[in-house]
Amino acid sequence: MSKRFYKWPDGKHLEIGSRTLIMGILNVTPDSFSDGGKWNTLDNALQHMREMAAAGADIIDIGAESSRPGFVPMSADEEIERLELFLEPLLEACPVPVSIDTFKAATAEYAASKGVHILNDIWGLQYEAEPGKMAQVAAKYGLPVVVMHNRRSSEYAGDIMEAMADFFRDSIKIAKQAGVEEGKIILDPGIGFGKTVDGNLYVMNHLEKIKYIDGKDYPLLLGTSRKSFIGQTLALPVEERMEATGATCVMGIMKGCEIMRVHDVLPISRMCRMTDAVLEARV
Repeated sequence: MSKRFYKWPDGKHLEIGSRTLIMGILNVTPDSFSDGGKWNTLDNALQHMREMAAAGADIIDIGAESSRPGFVPMSADEEIERLELFLEPLLEACPVPVSIDTFKAATAEYAASKGVHILNDIWGLQYEAEPGKMAQVAAKYGLPVVVMHNRRSSEYAGDIMEAMADFFRDSIKIAKQAGVEEGKIILDPGIGFGKTVDGNLYVMNHLEKIKYIDGKDYPLLLGTSRKSFIGQTLALPVEERMEATGATCVMGIMKGCEIMRVHDVLPISRMCRMTDAVLEARV
């Protein structure tokens, strides 16, 4: 893909396209599916952020609300209240860009006003309770936005990849109508969301089909880390899914993904660097 370079007013910057980037997951929630309650004090969150950055994270993704299967959404006010303890100290201390994992425009607005660098929306700018509003926030602050595929049902009438491409077309249209620059749109296939186990495996095997939407090349962010489709495929508990996560990341790179969103930064970043080296050697 053609390279993208982002630079923010605080001097932080990010290049997409030269090598695989690692997004380290920092959940400040008490109830996330794999690490809930581990990092929900400020000292623990700061320590884990520093550990991930030192281990190779290029982006730190902060989430204040769990999106595990069966989660009950909290209000934007509650989400912001939880973030208030963490966001500004993390932004000040973090050596790499910070993204905010939220599908609520008010939370995104709050985070953007504090200086967050990237918006990461699990509803792909299509959250039905506030249509178009997340895109407006991204446009207002000029921020890159991760647009994730998601839906309420895991059943598809036709080919799942075609349905995903149509979803992304709608998201891209929403983004552009709000004034988001095309070069700031990043796509995420939404592994684990709106898909069966077999559906997730099928999408993993056909990621290249959503690399280009209407002939245009968009960066792909892949989030498979410790997810239940791995657990159900291999009959593994959540704490034993690192190696399989790595396998999906290696495959994702070979299918054209540029960013890996992971919990286990050090081992996965080594796998990604090695995969990059092998792929570069064939040129």
